[in-house]
Amino acid sequence: MTPSILVVDDERAICVAVERLLSGRGYQVETALSGEEAIAQLERTAYHLVITDLSLMAFTGMDVLRWVRQHRPDTAVIMITAYGSEKIAVEAMKLGAADYLPKPFDNDELELIVDRVLEGITLRRDLRLLQEQVADTYRFENILGKSPAMQRVFEVVRKVADTDLTVLIRGPSGTGKELVANALHYNSPRRARPLVKVNCAAFSRELVESELFGHEKGAFTGAVSAREGKFEVADGGTLFLDEIGDMPLETQAKILRVLQEREFERVGGNRTIKVDVRVIAATNQDLEAKVQDGRFREDLYYRLKVVPIVLPALRERPEDLPLLVEHFLTSVAARLKREPKRLAPDAYRALLAAEWKGNVRELEHAIEQAFVLASGPEIQLSDFALAEPVAGAEPGAADDLPGSFRAAKQHVIERFERQFICEALARHRGNISKAAEEMGMYRQHLQSKLAEYGIDAAAYRGQR
Repeated sequence: MTPSILVVDDERAICVAVERLLSGRGYQVETALSGEEAIAQLERTAYHLVITDLSLMAFTGMDVLRWVRQHRPDTAVIMITAYGSEKIAVEAMKLGAADYLPKPFDNDELELIVDRVLEGITLRRDLRLLQEQVADTYRFENILGKSPAMQRVFEVVRKVADTDLTVLIRGPSGTGKELVANALHYNSPRRARPLVKVNCAAFSRELVESELFGHEKGAFTGAVSAREGKFEVADGGTLFLDEIGDMPLETQAKILRVLQEREFERVGGNRTIKVDVRVIAATNQDLEAKVQDGRFREDLYYRLKVVPIVLPALRERPEDLPLLVEHFLTSVAARLKREPKRLAPDAYRALLAAEWKGNVRELEHAIEQAFVLASGPEIQLSDFALAEPVAGAEPGAADDLPGSFRAAKQHVIERFERQFICEALARHRGNISKAAEEMGMYRQHLQSKLAEYGIDAAAYRGQR
């Protein structure tokens, strides 16, 4: 992605000279001849850097700096000052300017400062993303399985992780497609750059295009300012397109262009943006059938299917169940900071015999639910929503359940979800984004659950 720079000076000759100098270094440069004009351009476009003269007319360089710090906190500002105004330059630094440059300045000095400031922007952005994604979580060892089917998956992942090949991960819901995407990225040469994830099924056509490609101010209702899309944020790294089978046909055409040309335009914009991004896609759908029906582009299908990885359903790898059960028992205890618990023999047999239509994710959630509901160090069968309580089972939480199995199961699930969500909100003091991340849910899904159960996240903000 080419860094974008706005140069602000009321002397046209200086604007032209700086534009030529920095454009020659490969930067995308625009100019403004007044503070007012600069603000108008900043409202329309998100720049990486603003270089502004301090001594503008009515709307000064300090005014531009204050506006940027309030409305564009990720944009850096370099202040150009006249001789004898060093005190004001120091004040600008206190207000958040990245650096200042006294007039007259030479080209080498300007280039050096611009390069350093833009490098700092990139490093801070990457650090922010990487802090949210701890690489250790995504090692190969965290994709569990000793079955032949999973060993084949591991073999393919190891062979293609350090390449730039596009990968299509397929398999039923809950089989761990996102874990494979994590492993591919964090074991690749791109591991120090961002891994950005998009759920293509979570947005309408207009919003998914804005999410992927960004938009300019006024591109649609609610677009009050310009913003970067996920392709720009992922520049140099990896973009994971989950649920690719739900992507609208119009958007598919734009994705195909990015894969072929490595360039795109923001929604409502006409400036071509070039990026270097590895794409990993995932789906639980029959893409071949969608291609036959005209609901998925055949050319995009083959562009994505450079390396296919197929994850088996849990029922196809029964030898992995004991390993997964022990792993989830250990991990939920560590995450909730509670003493480890063991499974009662009948509960263990029930887990091994269950169908697990939701695959590994359903198994993990079932163990989390039972762990929270269990009143002692041993998890009983009655703590699971797997079957009716067995004859002679110890009375307890099941005593107040509805009579039918279906109603009882739903009652237990709802009770567990409410308690689990409330505990997560309490741990994160009402922060919905952090609670959703810990629970492995999308923020929108958690918000719908809060509305469904009438849970007010704000009520937890004062808790510790």
